[in-house]
Amino acid sequence: METRLNPSMFLVLVTITLSIYHSEQIQPSNFQSHTLLSIQHQLNFPSVLRSWDNNIDFCNTNSKSSLTIVCYEDTITQLNIVGETRTPLLPKNFSIDKFVTTLVRLPSLKVLTLVSLGIWGPMPGKIARLSSLEIVNVSSNFLYGSIPQELSSLLHLQTLILDDNMFAGHLPLWLDSFPALTVLSLKNNLFNGTLPDSLGRLENLRILSLSHNHFYGSVPDLSHLTNLQVLELDDNAFGPQFPRLGNKLVTLVLRNNKFRSGIPDEMSSYYQLERFDISSNAFVGPLQLALLSLPSITYLNISRNKLSGMLFKNLSCSSGLEAVDLSSNLLTGNIPKCLSSNSNDRSVLYAKNCLEETDQNQHALPFCHTEAIAVGILPERNKHKQTSKAAITIGIICGTFASVALSMLIFIIIRRVNSKSNLKSPPTKLISENATSGYTSKLLSDARYISQVSQPMKFGAVGLPPYRTFSLEEIEAATNNFDTSSFMGKSSKGQMYRGQLRDGSLVAIRCLKMVKSHRTEDFMHQIELLSKHRHRHLVSALGHCFECYLDDSSVSRLFLVFEYVPNDTLKSWISDGHYRKSLSWTQRIAAAIGVAKGIHFLHTGIVPGVYSNNLKITDVLLDQNFVAKISSYKLPLLCNMGKVESGNSSNVFKGPSISKSVTHEDKSNIYDFGVILMELILGRTIKPRNVDTLKDLLQASITADDEAKRSIIDPAIRNTCMDQSLKTMMEICVRCLVKEKEENPSLEDVLWNLQFAAQVQDAWRCDSQISSEGSPISPLPSRPMTFH
Repeated sequence: METRLNPSMFLVLVTITLSIYHSEQIQPSNFQSHTLLSIQHQLNFPSVLRSWDNNIDFCNTNSKSSLTIVCYEDTITQLNIVGETRTPLLPKNFSIDKFVTTLVRLPSLKVLTLVSLGIWGPMPGKIARLSSLEIVNVSSNFLYGSIPQELSSLLHLQTLILDDNMFAGHLPLWLDSFPALTVLSLKNNLFNGTLPDSLGRLENLRILSLSHNHFYGSVPDLSHLTNLQVLELDDNAFGPQFPRLGNKLVTLVLRNNKFRSGIPDEMSSYYQLERFDISSNAFVGPLQLALLSLPSITYLNISRNKLSGMLFKNLSCSSGLEAVDLSSNLLTGNIPKCLSSNSNDRSVLYAKNCLEETDQNQHALPFCHTEAIAVGILPERNKHKQTSKAAITIGIICGTFASVALSMLIFIIIRRVNSKSNLKSPPTKLISENATSGYTSKLLSDARYISQVSQPMKFGAVGLPPYRTFSLEEIEAATNNFDTSSFMGKSSKGQMYRGQLRDGSLVAIRCLKMVKSHRTEDFMHQIELLSKHRHRHLVSALGHCFECYLDDSSVSRLFLVFEYVPNDTLKSWISDGHYRKSLSWTQRIAAAIGVAKGIHFLHTGIVPGVYSNNLKITDVLLDQNFVAKISSYKLPLLCNMGKVESGNSSNVFKGPSISKSVTHEDKSNIYDFGVILMELILGRTIKPRNVDTLKDLLQASITADDEAKRSIIDPAIRNTCMDQSLKTMMEICVRCLVKEKEENPSLEDVLWNLQFAAQVQDAWRCDSQISSEGSPISPLPSRPMTFH
């Protein structure tokens, strides 16, 4: 039920990207060439390096997943070598000290990846002489000993991966010496002891993986690590208390430790949590039923604990839940229908509890009650002990059958009240990713690692409540019976209303009028397609409601409920001197990445894909955290509305056909995206007739001097964008606008360029500011969304 990713592949992908986009690669000096050939010799000529010789142009070799060299301004800045899996130890004459002495002859190295090369010995402290190092990955070797203290001087270090070695000893106390550290992965080693409190001070940490070691004791307070998204502590001896954590986690794995506390109530507010595994511990107390309905949860494993509680058939589950293991606990009641229904896409295990009417082996009910008492958990009937005692006291004083009956009646009433309270699940609220300026660029650079190590996550999962059917009463209440103050506008695709649900969530409701010739069954295929259009960079559908005629039950009106996006269009924040503030350069890159990811999801994340969306910058909305969301895309149901209202029912509700022109990625969206990029760079409205002229201007400015290049861009960001970041954005914009489709970049290529632009901007450590009047992240009066 678990998928793992070798973290080295993440670093290899990052370094390949960086190697592609550096401005000019120059043949290194003879000294550097000699150093590389010496490295080849000391590594015993591994197959990945067999092509190296005295005549090779190291900086202009083709990059591949196993070997990448990047040069910048006549120096080697990145060296990535990945050997064959299970490479044996290097010969006895190998010297780790001599090898590192050779490495430090490349003093400008920022990225060093040496994976699966048979390297053995203790890591020498002299590796810290490579003072510019930002990423170090030496996984799958035979390194042993402790982490040398000299590493604490690497102030620029962002990623440290030492997986699959034989490192031992305690973790050093000076881990907080790495102020920029975002990834710390020490899986499959021999580390022991307790974790230092300094871990809780790594404020930029996003990934912490300490799986398969010999750590023990309490986990330090990690609640201040507000950026932490992946925490893997499995196969150690941590415990007994559940760790204190921030609520932005995407992956939390505590499997096979010595935890024996309860699950804290605040777990029900971990709205971004997708993978939760606490199996093979001794957790006690009631199961948090809300875990099943967390909006992003896909994998839930609580097996082999002593969790108690009663399950009910009508409990709700998250629609994205793919795998659930509740087995070997003390659960009673009935398995929820959302888990018992047959689904080839969902794995559900619940054996060895005390559940009723199941097809998986269960204990008798007294077993769970006895075990619960043994671990200090009172069964359900004893929860209201004081009230029951009072009822029994009445019986003793009166000494009559009536009094006994009265006490039993009180007991039954209490039980029923308690059961009803258990049935109520916490209200699901609309959740948006809370990220300053959309996404920070470092999160973007880590995104591929996060998205793969936390399998079985799906690309495009969003923190939204499950898609559902709304009642007409809910729609009317949300819009105050369609009051004029809720009216937002009208188009050929229906009327738009702003509404507020009972839980306080704001929504946008589209009202579509129908003819009598269609029943609800006719819409089911399109509704199913609609329910799949859910992604953090789309204005996503939350549900629907049918209003039917009484005489023949045909549909009179269809209401489509979408998330409400309050901060107006992207255009209003960057074009033509908006009256409020202008987005920073970092925020513009983040918005561009968001739009590209939204397009990618429309092309590949649903079947059939949605192409030729004719996107404009006015179609991109910004939510309260300035995350970009595409609002106008080809929903099949809306595309067919003209056919519905004309009464032509034949083939109306089938999915959109996929013509030969869109069997591969449709490049028309790439061109549209290029125009959006142009507006982000220039900060002005772009008329179609001017696109070619401005594209030529951008093309010419790419190779111009810095002053000329900056003279054409938006004055609001002219002095706050790093040159390499700006150049990368200009280059990808021009490539998107090439008329010959075969010359256009793929969406994956676009995303890598944008993420690189974000990364180098972040590395420049001078993120642009908005205006001196304030930040657009601060609360602002909401303006109506624009729908098309």
